[in-house]
Amino acid sequence: MDRFLRLSLASVLVLIIAGGGAAMAQNAPAADSPYRIIGYVTGGADIWDVDAEKLTHINYAFAQVSEADTIGFQNEKAPQHLAQLQALKARNPDLKLLVSVGGWGAKNFSDAALTEASRARFAHSAVRMVKQYGLDGIDIDWEFPGQAAGGIKARPEDERNFTLLLKTLRTHLDSLSAVRERVGEDRYLLTIASNDDEAYFEHTEMEKVHRHLDFINIMTYDFFSSGSEMTGHHTGLYQSAHAGAPTRTSAAAVERHLDAGIPPKKLTLGVAFYGRSWTGVSPKRNGLNQPFEEFAGYRAYETLVREYINQRGFTRHWDESAKAPYLWAPDSTTFVSYEDPESLRHKAKFVREKDLGGIMYWEHSLDYHEVLLDVLYEQLR
Repeated sequence: MDRFLRLSLASVLVLIIAGGGAAMAQNAPAADSPYRIIGYVTGGADIWDVDAEKLTHINYAFAQVSEADTIGFQNEKAPQHLAQLQALKARNPDLKLLVSVGGWGAKNFSDAALTEASRARFAHSAVRMVKQYGLDGIDIDWEFPGQAAGGIKARPEDERNFTLLLKTLRTHLDSLSAVRERVGEDRYLLTIASNDDEAYFEHTEMEKVHRHLDFINIMTYDFFSSGSEMTGHHTGLYQSAHAGAPTRTSAAAVERHLDAGIPPKKLTLGVAFYGRSWTGVSPKRNGLNQPFEEFAGYRAYETLVREYINQRGFTRHWDESAKAPYLWAPDSTTFVSYEDPESLRHKAKFVREKDLGGIMYWEHSLDYHEVLLDVLYEQLR
C-alpha cells in the first residue's frame, strides 16, 4: 500500500470517528482514482490511431458559440470525427469524450453570458449537443473573459457573467444526469481551460467558478511567444536561474489557482506537444532569455524530432533550474523552446507531489507516434 493510500484511509477513519464522515467522504476523490490524462484532439489528428487506453479523457476541439447564443460546429466533418472518437471506447470503455467550446479568438462568449435568457439558450444547446453526440461533458475554453484578446468582444460584466454561465450550464447538465441516472464520477462533466496570468484572475471569480466545475485544465504553455521581448521557456516548470526578471512558470500557475481556494485534485496541469522558435537571437547563453529579431513560429514535437533535435546545427540543451529543454543553432542564431520526455517526467513528479488531478496536453496530432503520451502514461497511470 502506497503512502497516499495509507493517508487517505487514515483520513476517512478520522472523519467517521468525528461524525458526519460519510457525507464528507462522498465528495472526496477515491483513494485509488488514477490521475487524469486529457488529450485535446482536433480534426487534424489521425483519430483511428489514437491509443485510447493511455487516455482518461479526450476533448474534441472546437465547437463555437453562434450569434444566437448556441453551440455548434463550423467544421462539417465534426460529426464524423466524434463518431470515430466514440469508436475508441471499444478499446477503453472508461474513456470520457467531451467537446471543447471556444479556443483562441472564438467570439460571442460575452454575449452568450450576458443575460439569464442568453445563458439558458447556451446551456440548452450544450445539452442538445451532449445528447446528439453521446458526449460525457462540455469543456469551456473562453479566451478570455473581460479581455478583448484575439479580437473578441469583452465587457467588465464578463467577470460575474462567466460564473453565472457556468452555474447555469452545471444546473442543466446535472438535470440531464439525474434523468439518465448518471451519478458520481459518471455524471456529465463540466470543465474549463484556464489561464495563469494576473489579468485572467482579475477578470474572473475563480474562487467561485471552481464550485461549478469537475476540473480545470490550466494552459501552462506559451509563456514566451510572438509578443515576448526575449526568448524563454514557453512551458517551463520553474523559474529559470538565467532569467533577469520573474517569468511565468507552470509551478507559479498552479500556486495561483491553489491560492484561489481551488482543491488540488481539480487542477490539471497543461503541457505542450509543440515548441516555439525565434531567429536572429543573441548568442549569449546559447540564446536563452535573449533578445531576438523575429518570432519564427510553432513546431510540432514530431517535426522537432525528425528535423531539429541534434540535427541541422541544432544542439539540445537542458536548463536544470527550469527543468526545461531547449535547442540552439549558432549558425542560424535560432532558439527553440519545447517539451520533451525529460521535462515531462519532472512535471509528472510535480503533479504527484502537489496531489494534482493529472495532466492535459495540446494537441494529439503534434506527437503522432505518442512518444510524449507514453511518458505521461508511464508516469501517471
